[in-house]
Amino acid sequence: MKDTLKKFSGRADDYVAGRPAYAEEFVRWLALEQGFSEETIVADIGSGTGKFAQQLLKMGCFVYGIEPNDDMRKKAEENFLKGENFCSVKGTANKTTLKEHAVDVVTSAQAFHWFDVTAFQKECRRILKPDGRVYLIWNVRDMGEKLNQETFAIYRTFCPRFQGFSGGMKKDDERIQTFFEGHYQYRSFDHPLSYTEETFIRRSLSGSYSLKEGDDGFEEYLEALKNLYRKYNRDGILTMGNHTAVYYGRLQSY
Repeated sequence: MKDTLKKFSGRADDYVAGRPAYAEEFVRWLALEQGFSEETIVADIGSGTGKFAQQLLKMGCFVYGIEPNDDMRKKAEENFLKGENFCSVKGTANKTTLKEHAVDVVTSAQAFHWFDVTAFQKECRRILKPDGRVYLIWNVRDMGEKLNQETFAIYRTFCPRFQGFSGGMKKDDERIQTFFEGHYQYRSFDHPLSYTEETFIRRSLSGSYSLKEGDDGFEEYLEALKNLYRKYNRDGILTMGNHTAVYYGRLQSY
């Protein structure tokens, strides 16, 4: 767990600058079809710098931002701490520190692949109110697109810790099936992403697997990313195929 926490240390600024939010159509769906509102209390687990928390807050939800990494959590606090609907919590997926049956909903955006599935499931059961729901969310690159294939190849070449996007998660991944015990639903929302050269580079540097300045091969890695941007940008904007995917359901009672 300690090694996992360190992977995002020193990356908070790049995360804020380069990481995208989630599809607006998805957020509208949460409000209109899933009932997210001013009455909804959410535990956003692995909330990082608050990318998804910000969208939850715009719906009026009360959000506990559960984040173990100090750099990431402090960046969220800089943005949201003064908001009365946001509570920053130093906690983990298996030890949120929240009281029993404290929340209506658990969300995890771009984070579930880091969790111990069994321990997270147990903690969700503890903190959720009866009939509470869990939403596991990712931005997923369109791997039929040449840009994303070539980005993958660069990470594979230069970044020894790279295991695939989103920690190697696949659609209907076994870890998701195990967590929900097979009882879940899936939705996908088209969400193409647009980057300038700066935000494209910072998106790459925000990855837990990414090389940092001073690492062996960093300059070559950076040049490969810049060359990729030059190849695919149009009038200073690079567009990346992507969708927001969500797996959601209620945990089985015992």
